[in-house]
This record gives sequence, structure tokens and C-alpha cells, in this order.
Amino acid sequence: MPAETPVSPLPPLPPVARPGDPVSALDTPTLVLELDAFERNVARLQAACTAAGVALRPHAKAHKCPDIALAQVAAGAVGVCCQKVSEAWPFIAAGVRDIHISNQVTGANKAAMLAELALHAELSACVDHPAQIEALAQALQARGARLNVLVEINVGQDRCGVTGADAALALVELIQAQPLMRFGGLQAYHGKVQHMRTRAERAAVAGGAARIAAEVKAALEARGVVVERITGGGTGSVEFDLAGGIYTEIQAGSYALMDADYQRNDWDDAWRFEQALFCASRVTSIGDGTRSVLDAGLKSLAVDTGLPTVAAVGLAYVAANDEHGILRSEGGRLPGLDELVMLAPGHVDPTMNLHDEIVAIRAGRVEAIWPISARGLSR
Repeated sequence: MPAETPVSPLPPLPPVARPGDPVSALDTPTLVLELDAFERNVARLQAACTAAGVALRPHAKAHKCPDIALAQVAAGAVGVCCQKVSEAWPFIAAGVRDIHISNQVTGANKAAMLAELALHAELSACVDHPAQIEALAQALQARGARLNVLVEINVGQDRCGVTGADAALALVELIQAQPLMRFGGLQAYHGKVQHMRTRAERAAVAGGAARIAAEVKAALEARGVVVERITGGGTGSVEFDLAGGIYTEIQAGSYALMDADYQRNDWDDAWRFEQALFCASRVTSIGDGTRSVLDAGLKSLAVDTGLPTVAAVGLAYVAANDEHGILRSEGGRLPGLDELVMLAPGHVDPTMNLHDEIVAIRAGRVEAIWPISARGLSR
């Protein structure tokens, strides 16, 4: 019998792109970052915050990418926010040294993770219940770590946070009684305002949130509590957050990349950030000629806030299936087989969480490939 032909080891999965490749050579679907637009977005908001005397702490949950965070810090940001404890891990590993966990941490496991991280970076976290303080205190004692703790107040979203100065003061006193904790200030974040469509709506709600924060701050200071930091705000409300004079720190995240939902807001031109993030896709079928079928569907694009938009004029992305997206013409030419199509995701944050890497491009060529290292880290 003839000898069996030896089977060679399976090679690694080919990369979606290599530095120096033309954009036309991208494998798809993959996320693409237009570096020129990204850098302009980063510089614009940093300049506005600096001019207002307010710190910028971009929210890393929007991108989950340490290279993006390091670019923001290099431009002047004081650090970043992370929404979950595990999400902070790759940012600290990459050299980000000041991180705010803009969320409540409950239970022994999460508290232990946070205490470990507090040995490696300047950390702060939020509380809105005494049990959270107790869990954190035990974990900090076990590791000999220190933590800045902020009290989150409910400024109108009715999600997390205590209501009123008395409830806030009760937590402040518990924090101050812990030897390894330091009261770091207040978190006053209103998420719903970010996507209210008109500027008038956003101005009114953002103003109301700032007034609540100011009232709590004044009441605490009247009782001898120093409130040195009020953190909150976001991409959709930042023009009002900076003008109000209440926030000392802005948590905007999406501004650096943007998405189709944010682009639906009514903006003053001075505050309209550029679309820098796209999902590159290719046409895999043209059916009967009345549509183009793309290789980017639900596993590549989050559609919770609506379908993506198409960069090319006159085309509409009308349906998302697991592995396919369907384009129809709205006066534009339907792309042909294997043609590259750029899509602006409907919602940036969960879209980033669907991908392992982002291809950074400039002037039509790949400049770098950045890992989305915090993808899936939701503990």
C-alpha cells in the first residue's frame, strides 16, 4: 500500500490586512478607523475641555482599544473611564495609569479584582449603597490597596445613583470612615440625554442634571465635605456640560469614533464630530440585480439603535441577517461583486465589542492594526 501523504500543520489565520496595504486589499468584514478624522475629533474635544478648564476622561467602553486610549492620553486626557472592572485590565497593562470605573462594584469577586488593579494604577469607582462600600473595604484591606470612591447621584436617568444630599452624605461618611478609601467626589451621569435629537432637548435635560449635581455639592460642602470632582457628561451633551461650570471632568466616549445614531442628532456645527469609524464590507451576491448583498450582518454590526448607514451616497442598508446585509438603491449605483462598501455602524460601543481588531488607515493605506483588547471583558 502507498504511504499516506503527511499532512502539514494548519498555518495561522491570515490577517485582515498588513501595514502598507491599500485599503482596497482589506479582507472583510473588518472595522476601519480613518486616522485623520479620528485625530481631528480627539484634538477638537481636548481643546474645548482645556479652554473650559475641565479635565477630559474619555470613556474607553466606546472603543475597548488601548491604542486609542493612549492616543487620547497623549493628546491631553487625564486618563480613561471603564465601565467594568475586567475591562480596565488591558488598559493598565498597556500603560494607562489613571482609570475611573464609572459603575458600581458589588460582591467579593469584583471587589477583589478592583483591589488588585488598585495596586497597579490610580483607580476610582462608584458606589450608591453601603454594601458596596463594605465589600470594597474588605477587599482593599486584604490587598493593602487604596481607592478613590465617588458617590453616584441620580441626575434624572433613574438608573444608578442615590437621590438627594442626605443619601449622598450618608455614603460619604461611610467612605471617610474607611482607612483605605478616600472620598473622591460625585458622579453625575445622564445617559438618555446623549441621544435626544434636538439641541434644545439636550440643553434642557443636561442643564437639569447639572443643577441636581450643583445642589448636592452645595449641600455637602455646607456640612464640611469637600467635593473636588464632579464627573459625567457625554458626547451628546458636552457643549452644555462644559458651559454649565459644574462638571470638573467629562466622560465623553463616542466623540472620537462616532456612529450613525449620534449623527442623527441635531448639532451645532462646532460640536459635530466626524464619522471616523467604519465597517468595511464586500458584496458577495447581487441576486437578481435589484440589491447587493454584503458580508457584514448582525455578527459584525450592532443594530440596537438602528441600521448602519452607507458612506456612498444613494444607497441604503435595509436589512441585517446573521452573516449578510442587504443594500438597496436610493438613486445610487448598486455595487458589484467583491466591491468594497464602507458602513457607519448604528451604535459604536457594541459594534467594537464584536471585533478583535481595528484597521487604522490614512490616505488610502493601512497604517496600523490595533487590537481591541478589552473586547468581551464585561465582568
